[in-house]
Order: sequence, then C-alpha cells, then structure tokens
Amino acid sequence: MIVFKYMFWLLYRIWFYILVALPIIVLFPLLIISILKESWYPYFFKLARIWAKTILIGMGFKTKIEWEQKPSKTASYMLVANHTSMADIMLMLVTFKNPFVFVGKAELAKIPLFGFFYKRTCILVDRNSAKSRQAVFLRAQRRLKQGSSICIFPEGLVPEEDILLTEFKAGAFRLAINHQIPIIPITFGDNKARFSYSFFSGGPGKMRVKVHKFIETKGLKTTDTATVNEKARAIIYNQLKAFGSK
Repeated sequence: MIVFKYMFWLLYRIWFYILVALPIIVLFPLLIISILKESWYPYFFKLARIWAKTILIGMGFKTKIEWEQKPSKTASYMLVANHTSMADIMLMLVTFKNPFVFVGKAELAKIPLFGFFYKRTCILVDRNSAKSRQAVFLRAQRRLKQGSSICIFPEGLVPEEDILLTEFKAGAFRLAINHQIPIIPITFGDNKARFSYSFFSGGPGKMRVKVHKFIETKGLKTTDTATVNEKARAIIYNQLKAFGSK
C-alpha cells in the first residue's frame, strides 16, 4: 500500500510539470506576441489565467472563493497572501480577474520555459541585494501607473511544514502606503495539503480562498507600516486557524 502511495505522488508531481509546460507550448505564439510591449500586459494576463485554470482543473483542484469585498475594475491594489505551495501562483491568477503583476524570487527565472515568461512579465527581486530590492519599488511604481495591481507573498519564503504562518516582510506594506493603494489580504486555506513543497504529499481536492475586506492606506505614512503589516498578518493567521477547524 505504501509503495502505491509513493508511486501516486511521483506520477502526480510529474503530471503537474506536464500541465505547467503544455499550455505554454500550445499558447506560445500568442504569449510571445503579448510580451512584445509592456502595455500589452493585460493580454498576457488573460492567457496566464487560462494557463492557471488548466493546471488547477487538470490536477483535480476544486476552488471555492469567498469574497468579503470585491475590487473595482479601475483601481490598483496590493494583493498579499500566505505562501505554502507551488500552486499559489495559479490560484492567485484564478482568483483575480483584474491584471496584476507578481513580485517574486529571481531564482524562479531559471525554470525552463516558465522562467522565460516569468522574468519578462514579473518584477524579480534578489532578496540578498539591497539594490535589487530598491529596483522593485521603481518597477512597481511604473506598473501601478499603467493600472495594474501588485501581488507579493509577504512571508518572503515558504515556511516549514509545521509552521502555520511566518512573520511578514515590510516591503509590500511600505509600497502600498507610498502609493496610497488598498491592501487586499487573501488566505489560501488548503494549498499546503493539496500540493506543498514536500514531494511525497498532496492530492486532488478543495482549495478554499478567503478574500478579506481591504485595508485602506489613504492618509497613512511609512511610520504606519508595522501596524498595517501586523493587521494584515493577523487577518490571514486567524482565517488559517478557522479553516483548520473546519
């Protein structure tokens, strides 16, 4: 029985990478066209959502999204969520229809095929470089002026399996305050159980998402960063505990 479980997990992981690559190959001509100009990013975003939906459906993940507040189609936001799974990117793309840009680790650009588009459409950051972190603010500012939102996983890393939620980095909240845009806390309830970074784990099932009420930043100053950070983390942490009790 144990052998069959390990075989399932192995094949399940292989199937995931096939699903990651296959839509990119099929959509490759359109994807290439959509990244020729930065102003064409909304078209790339629509293709990215098709890619994400294909993966989640193909993996047997059934999403259930609960909204406490819906975003405006014409406003920009800072999206922050807990980070526990390789499927977090896909689930975020499926959750939000309005174009947003990920701020993510520069190392992911090394992934074959995926990395080609990742480094051309996301804001990459080397967390060991102060210069790189500063460049994030400049690139994010340009994207916000173009009408996109920004998505950051503020833990800055994927926590160990036994840790529910690590401390949040300040960058996302400082950026939101500097640009006076609302922060949208989002809780992913089941991604760790469905497809964590632990190789021999996971499987088809539900993926619950809770999109919380927005945290307004109008009138706030950078000195309020820590307070906003703690508020967003408390919202997500409490929801994770509530998900765990159901």
